[in-house]
Amino acid sequence: MIKTMLMVSLAACVSASCSKSEPAKPVESKSDELRTPSASASELRTRSKALFAPLPAVMESPTRKLTPEKIELGHKLYFDTRLSRGQELSCASCHDLNGYGIDTRPEAIKEGRSFGHRKQFGERNSPSTYNAALHLAQFWDGRAQDVEEQAKGPILNPVEMTMADETSVLAILKSIPGYEPLFKAAFPGDAAPVSFENLAQAIGAYERTLVTPGRFDKFLAGDDMALGPEELEGFAAFMDTGCIACHIGPGVGGGMFQKLGLIKPYPSKDPGRAAITKNAADTGFFKVPSLRNAAKTAPYFHDGSIATLDQAVSIMAEHQTGSGKLPEAKVKQIVTFLASLTGDIPTDKIAKPEMPANGPKTPAGDPNWAPAPAPSTAKAPAAR
Repeated sequence: MIKTMLMVSLAACVSASCSKSEPAKPVESKSDELRTPSASASELRTRSKALFAPLPAVMESPTRKLTPEKIELGHKLYFDTRLSRGQELSCASCHDLNGYGIDTRPEAIKEGRSFGHRKQFGERNSPSTYNAALHLAQFWDGRAQDVEEQAKGPILNPVEMTMADETSVLAILKSIPGYEPLFKAAFPGDAAPVSFENLAQAIGAYERTLVTPGRFDKFLAGDDMALGPEELEGFAAFMDTGCIACHIGPGVGGGMFQKLGLIKPYPSKDPGRAAITKNAADTGFFKVPSLRNAAKTAPYFHDGSIATLDQAVSIMAEHQTGSGKLPEAKVKQIVTFLASLTGDIPTDKIAKPEMPANGPKTPAGDPNWAPAPAPSTAKAPAAR
C-alpha cells in the first residue's frame, strides 16, 4: 500500500511539474472553465515522456522463454472447449479476441459479468487479454503474478470451466493423440511434457503475443500527425485532470493497485485485494485497469456496473482525483483522447486454429452437470 501511494504521489508530482504550457486557446465550449491549454504534439510528447511508452512488439517474460512451438500450442489451447466440463467453453468464450479480448456475449454485457458452466455468473467483469501480460499482476485482485499463472484459474474454477482437478484436465489432453507431439515440441527435454503447468505456460506464451499497437504508439514514437487536434486537447485534459496518477506506462494503466474511492468514497461491497492479502488496509484496492482499447471494452469497472466510457471518466475524476466532478465538455475531451488508444487487432494471430482430433478414449462433455448446493452463507468465487 505504501508503495502504491508513493507511486501515486510521484505521478501527481510529475503532472504538476509539467503543467506549464502555452497560453490557453478556446475549444468548442465558450466557457473559460472548459478551456484546455493548447499544445503542439511535440510539446505534449515531451511533457508525457516520463509517463508513457509505446507497446512492445511482444510482451516477453524475463523468466519464461517464448518459442514458436509454445505459442502454437497455446493458441490451440486458448480456443479448446474440451478443457471445460461441458466442452462448451474456452478461454476465448470470455475473452473474444475479435471483440478486443473481453466477454462480448449479450448476457455478459447486460450483467456486466462473465458466466461459465450452466450460465453461472461470476462476481466480476472479465478484463481484456490484449496487452494483459504487461500488467504487474493478473485478475482484478492481483492474485496471479502473470498470465501463465492466471491461465490455470478459470479451468478449475467451479463457476467457470468447472473441471474437477488437474488430473481430469490431463486425462482429456492425453486422450487426444495430436496434443502429445505438440507438447513435446513446445517443451523439449521435459520427461512429462503433457502437464497442467505446461498447459498454462503455453497459453501464457500465446497471450504474450496479443498486443494492439495503434495511433497513440505512433504519436509516442514521434509522429506529430498521429493524433488529431481534438485528441491532443483531450490528452492534455487527461493529464491535467490527474488521470496520470494511476494510468501510466505502456498499458496506460495496469501497473499498480489503487483504492477505488481514493479521494471520495465509492460504494462497493467487493473487498478487492484484501481478500487475497488478508490485510484490512487493502480493502477496496484493485488493479488499475489498462485504458488500451477502452473505447471498445464496455462495460467498465470491476463489477461491470458502468455502461459507458463517459460515465466511467466522470466517476473516476470525481472519486479518484483532486479535480472533482468535471464539466460534461471536459469529460468529452478525455473520452475523445481515450478513443485514440484503440489499437489494431492482430488478425494474423487470432483466427481459431485447427484442433487436434479426439481419440477413441476422449470423453464427452457433461453440459448438464451441476455442483453440489453450496451452503447458504457461501459466496460464488470471484471469476476475474
